[in-house]
Order: sequence, then C-alpha cells, then structure tokens
Amino acid sequence: MSLKGKLEADVEISASASKFHEMFHKKPHHISNASVDKIQDCQLHDGDWGKVGSIICWNYFHAGKPEVAKQVIEAVDEEKNLITFKMIEGDIMDHYKNFKFTMQATPKGKGSVVHWTLEYEKLHENIPDSYSLLELVMGMSRDIDAHLIKGN
Repeated sequence: MSLKGKLEADVEISASASKFHEMFHKKPHHISNASVDKIQDCQLHDGDWGKVGSIICWNYFHAGKPEVAKQVIEAVDEEKNLITFKMIEGDIMDHYKNFKFTMQATPKGKGSVVHWTLEYEKLHENIPDSYSLLELVMGMSRDIDAHLIKGN
C-alpha cells in the first residue's frame, strides 16, 4: 500500500470560472457565508488575501466534528483560474505528512467545471485515502455556486 495519494474530481457549476476562482483567491473569508454548514470561519494570519506565501486559517466541519486547518497559498494562476493551498498545520496534519489542495475552474458552456486535486502523503499505511475531504470540497463548490448564482 502506497503512502502517497492523489484524488481528483470535477464539479459542474453554473457560475463563471472567474467568479468561482475569485472566491478562493481573493475572498475566501466569504466562503463561510456560502457554505455555512461546512465552513465556520476563514482568517488571514499572514500576508495579503490571494497572494502566494500568505497564510490562511480555516475553521470547518468535517467527519462530524469541528476542525482547524492552516494553509499557505502555494500557487495562483489568475488566467487559468487556479489556486493551490499547502497544509502547514491543523487536524489534517495528524494523519498526513503533507497535503495540498488544488482548485481550477474552467469555463464550460454557460457555466464552468471546477476540478479539485488532493495530493498527500499519509503518516502510515492504516490511514484511509481522503475521500471525505474530497467530498467536503465538492460540497463546498456546490454551495459557493448556489451563492454566486443568487448574486451574493
């Protein structure tokens, strides 16, 4: 059994790719308004919203309990509507040596497709693959889409 893993999923949304990307890039602190059952809070700990090297702390609900995650923005490509967050502290790091979330929104028809990639290395082989975190970000994507479509 490999300790390294990679999970990917696509979510079709009605919102534009640029508006969706903007929520993660420049307005992640607004995600708690769009996905209230999943994200309780998002705070900037260092740097500027949307800038590579900035540190963001999330309070979220996962696997039936509240959790915390501290991430650094590792990469941003505004033209490709792409952002990568690398975990540096938090509950996820109790199980993983490293963990990255990459989100890319691509225009498709009248809406977009949000592609999530989760890359990680488990601390030991008894840790399951992170399907529950993939489901969390997919659900968040649907919530954000509904929020953006309402014009919020």
